[in-house]
Amino acid sequence: MLLVAAFLACALSPEQASLPDLLSRVAEEAEILQQNAPKSLSREVLEQRALMPATRFRPRIGKKAIAVVPPLRLLVREIISEYSVGTLKESVVQNLTELRQVISVDGRKFQSPERARHALSLGITSADDRIRKRMLEDFARHGLVDIATDYGIFLLAFSKRGLENMKVVLAGEEYVGADAAWVLEWQQTSPDAGMLEFLGNQASRVALQGRLLVRQSDGLPLRIQSWSEHPHGTHQIRDEATVDYIQCAHGFLTPASVAHRHLVDGRVITENLYRYDPFKLFSADAEIKFTELETPSPPPAPAKK
Repeated sequence: MLLVAAFLACALSPEQASLPDLLSRVAEEAEILQQNAPKSLSREVLEQRALMPATRFRPRIGKKAIAVVPPLRLLVREIISEYSVGTLKESVVQNLTELRQVISVDGRKFQSPERARHALSLGITSADDRIRKRMLEDFARHGLVDIATDYGIFLLAFSKRGLENMKVVLAGEEYVGADAAWVLEWQQTSPDAGMLEFLGNQASRVALQGRLLVRQSDGLPLRIQSWSEHPHGTHQIRDEATVDYIQCAHGFLTPASVAHRHLVDGRVITENLYRYDPFKLFSADAEIKFTELETPSPPPAPAKK
């Protein structure tokens, strides 16, 4: 027992961790995800909880009138989508982005999974860039607010190129479930490498900072936490997210869940919780087909007289 305890104490000693080795391991996993994400498919369930203004607010009129502002109402939405990853062709750097096709909204069927997969295949293989743009825009047309995208593939920010725009330090150790993990604190040095966020009808990129937790036994990334703060008019905006990763059956890391919160002046206004089914590869999982749309049967031949 004493020998085991001594070994564990040594294994968990911060002095034994090599930051360059850990970052090299993380960059390796980012590269593997870069190669496999465009060939994969999952089902994404988004539950959004948002504080919204009252639907009917009519201030009183007159000099002595006191405008009574009704309390905010909580709106809960559920969006289920077929989810994949692809590139925007006009992008110079060919960055990957999340692609979605909505299947249902609040339990009401929007389109069949087969048709959604077919639409995703058009976005992945078509040379028409407008198709991909439309998929990104359509996701925000179902009444959702404060949507943040691309958090599921945020591990890609830790590629060798991405690490050139980051400051990273080893900041101790923690547990993620039963796994002992090293904690790496990171900060992006340029907004160009930051997260694309949608605030209402506006889109912007902001530099992020946060923590990366990697498993001590093999350096595997387990969790990425990120946050950013910036003024917006007279308000202070903060966005924070936690992405948990698991290794899929095909040997690369995929997001298991994303928890994103949008705060205004310290108050949580919107909470987005994304959950993902196990990822499947187009080439490896026979049930994934982009030819599942039924072909109409030809009309019967006229009877011979």
